[in-house]
Amino acid sequence: MQTNRFYSLNEFLRDRHNEKILKLSIDGGFTCPNRDGKISTKGCLFCSERGSGDFTSYQKGNITAQLESARLLLEPKWGKNRKYIAYFQAFTNTYDSLEILKQKYEEALAFPGIVGLAIATRPDCLSDEIIEYLGELSKRTHLWVELGLQTIHEDTAKLINRGYSLSVFETALSKLANYQIETVVHLILGLPNETKEQMLASAKYISELPLQGVKIHMLHILDNAPLGKYYKEHPYNLLSQEEYISLVGEILSILPPKFVIHRLTGDGARNHLIAPLWTIHKKYVLNSMNNYFKTHNIYQGMLRNQKTNVEFNEYLR
Repeated sequence: MQTNRFYSLNEFLRDRHNEKILKLSIDGGFTCPNRDGKISTKGCLFCSERGSGDFTSYQKGNITAQLESARLLLEPKWGKNRKYIAYFQAFTNTYDSLEILKQKYEEALAFPGIVGLAIATRPDCLSDEIIEYLGELSKRTHLWVELGLQTIHEDTAKLINRGYSLSVFETALSKLANYQIETVVHLILGLPNETKEQMLASAKYISELPLQGVKIHMLHILDNAPLGKYYKEHPYNLLSQEEYISLVGEILSILPPKFVIHRLTGDGARNHLIAPLWTIHKKYVLNSMNNYFKTHNIYQGMLRNQKTNVEFNEYLR
């Protein structure tokens, strides 16, 4: 019987680096084409005013200072002389000239203890020259790129003002795969008006792609994001904690065992969270999730193991 229910990021990093690796989240001082007018000035519906970087340092753009600040926050728990991944989290972290990107990435790599970079971005902000550079970078450090897909459904994508089509995502992923760049995709569960079947369809879709990992989020409605106003004007039913955990369990069962599970849930900034309030208690949610997986004997990829290839392909349809 399988004891590890899913392949966690912590386990993956230990496998790769032979020790505990910590992430240091930073704001690289970038903006986003969905905010500066190139595509839109509104931003994605769910995105906070800090560009999903609510837990990064406020020393925007000062890479070394932010890394030092983040390191000091972790030191009391984890001690000194640890190894780290520098996580460019806020806004769109490939949305600048190649020269500027190189300066900021190389500054992060020069920080003591950094063994790799995680770069969150949009698939429409990955030029061929940037991807070529990332390919070169991935040969000398541990690099992964995170793409905010969120959903495969075009109606939802328009509603949340994502600003690009699914074909744009597919093209970018194909180019990243050609350079063997480790790629992680973000999915959001609980987007306005999406059914369980639609959310599962997004998970089925990514399960067949040349990806190395996934981040699964419960949608947070924040008062410093456009979604806060939308939710007040167009209230809709949100997933309960029980519904979310059950859905995540079903998604895990169809994902390939080799996929790294970077996240199963998250927590919005408490001072801005409107709903769902159960997400505030992240540790309790994760404990409940693990208990649910154990009680129902759920593990990553189980549906692939239980069905023949023909049966599983039919399920994906």
